[in-house]
Amino acid sequence: MLHRRDRCPRRRAGGRVAVPGGCGAPAADRCGPAPAVRAGPAVTTGRADGLVVGIGARPGCSEDAVRRLLDRVAVAHGLDLASADVATLDRRAGEPGLRAAVAPRVPRGFTATELAGVVVPHPSERVAAATGTPGVAEAAALLAAGPGAELVVPKTTGTGVTAAVARRP
Repeated sequence: MLHRRDRCPRRRAGGRVAVPGGCGAPAADRCGPAPAVRAGPAVTTGRADGLVVGIGARPGCSEDAVRRLLDRVAVAHGLDLASADVATLDRRAGEPGLRAAVAPRVPRGFTATELAGVVVPHPSERVAAATGTPGVAEAAALLAAGPGAELVVPKTTGTGVTAAVARRP
C-alpha cells in the first residue's frame, strides 16, 4: 500500500485535512472525504490506465523514502499508483528498500545503455557520471510503457530517490 494515513502530505498539524475533499487514498486509509471523480482521460486507476512508475535510487535507498515519494507523487497528481508497473535501473531493481516499498510488484530493470537511449526532459550530468545514463526515473517509465508513451509526471525528487510516471498509449 502506498498511502499511510499518519504520513499523508495533505494533513495539517492537528490532523485536519489540508485540501478540501480528502486525499484520494483507498477508503480504508483515507484522511477525509473522497475527492469528486471526474470523467475522461484525467482519471487514472493504475494498471487499467497503463501507468508505469520509473524510480531512480541511490544504493541503499530506504523503503520509507521510496514510499514517501510515491505517496507525494500520487496525491499531487491524483493518481492511483498501487497497481502501476515499476521500472528502474537493473542494478537498483534488487535494492531491498525499493523492493519492499513496491511489493508485491517486482521492479523491471533496464541497463544503463537501454535507458541512455531514451530522450528525457530532465537529464542530469551527475546521474550520467554515476550510472552511465543521464536519467533513470523518466527513462525507465517511458521505456517500460513502450513506444508512444506519454510522461504524465516528470522527474520528482525525494531523499535519495526520484520518480516519474508514464502512461502507455
